[in-house]
Amino acid sequence: MELGNSLDPVPSWIPASGHALRHVGIHFDAVRAIGMLGEEIAYEVMQFTDFRAGPIVRSGVGERSMYFLLAPGTAAGHRWPPGVEAMSRGARGDAFVGVPALDGATWPLDWRSRPTAEEPFVDVALLHEMAWLRSGCAVKE
Repeated sequence: MELGNSLDPVPSWIPASGHALRHVGIHFDAVRAIGMLGEEIAYEVMQFTDFRAGPIVRSGVGERSMYFLLAPGTAAGHRWPPGVEAMSRGARGDAFVGVPALDGATWPLDWRSRPTAEEPFVDVALLHEMAWLRSGCAVKE
């Protein structure tokens, strides 16, 4: 990460090493996209933002999901396509997302796109549009 795009200070929800579970809805909301759909959405969002999309966490196990971290309270305000799930406070109980450290061994999690001071969260409107586009459907509200 370039010094100009570094987080200073690093948010408290990012662990110093390894990875940690964080309660969704406290520091961020999340949107999970499963498998290849998640990869495609991540690439589109990153390409549209000149590869400064904000925090996207990639899981390397199971369904290999992407977790797009959004500003708290923003995920539930949209209807998401099949294969894409909003995770926010109060939605079907408690939800947690694994968050990797910025450096070092973090497997099975890693950053597909890191948070920066300029982009502390993924833009929810852009993510919503790209999720519907990549799902092969027209945008639905």
